[in-house]
Amino acid sequence: METKIAIITGASAGIGQATAMRLAKDFTGLVLVARREEELLETSGTLRALGVDALVIPADLRLATSADKVIEECKARFGRIDALINIAGAVPQIHLFEMTDEQWSDGAEMKLHGARRLTIKAWPLLKESKGSVVFMSGSSAEAPKPGYAAVATINAAICALAKAFAEQGIADGIQVNSVLPGPVMTGRRMNFLEKWSVANMVSIDEAKQKFLTETRIERYGEPREIAELIGFLISPAAKWMTGTALRMDGGEIKGI
Repeated sequence: METKIAIITGASAGIGQATAMRLAKDFTGLVLVARREEELLETSGTLRALGVDALVIPADLRLATSADKVIEECKARFGRIDALINIAGAVPQIHLFEMTDEQWSDGAEMKLHGARRLTIKAWPLLKESKGSVVFMSGSSAEAPKPGYAAVATINAAICALAKAFAEQGIADGIQVNSVLPGPVMTGRRMNFLEKWSVANMVSIDEAKQKFLTETRIERYGEPREIAELIGFLISPAAKWMTGTALRMDGGEIKGI
């Protein structure tokens, strides 16, 4: 297999971990980035068993120095970057009138600015390889509500940021897109539903079903489904696709 290297942030769990497993089919080396080193090591062990050279880099992308660290270690180990998958970042679901400035800033610092800084630092190597970048947004970018205003706002900003990078990427030979998942059943979503069920004095099963009923979708998405979409976006089959925001949400938001 031709040497190909991808960086995946948020690779310790959920969609990030699923993406690492999916890209093991197409990449010889994967750089796994997240704050939780123990989970990264578990994932890297599985990848190595599949024959993939996995580099673990524990990093908090809220810190401006982390982008330099990730790219420098990747370059020292592999000498190239063919794909950058920006997944890391969780924004709390707090009501518009209750969320503090600190919570707004913290949410934006990792998911928006962490991805922005890392993409800028990776750009020269991506330009050399004519590589690809994927930003993780979310379907809330297209349907903001007071209960998760910060999530929606930051996700919308990510879509705009990705399109700005895509415009530059046309000249530099770098493909850039964003992905907008709907309600995917990750550990983070389960934690939210558990807390919600306690606060509203219903069972966890009732909480799960209530959300499905309200959004009029059949089921929750699975991390591997989003990972497959990402795998397609950075494959040769999608190389002419750039500047696009792709939503996968089970039909929660309808559009043309």
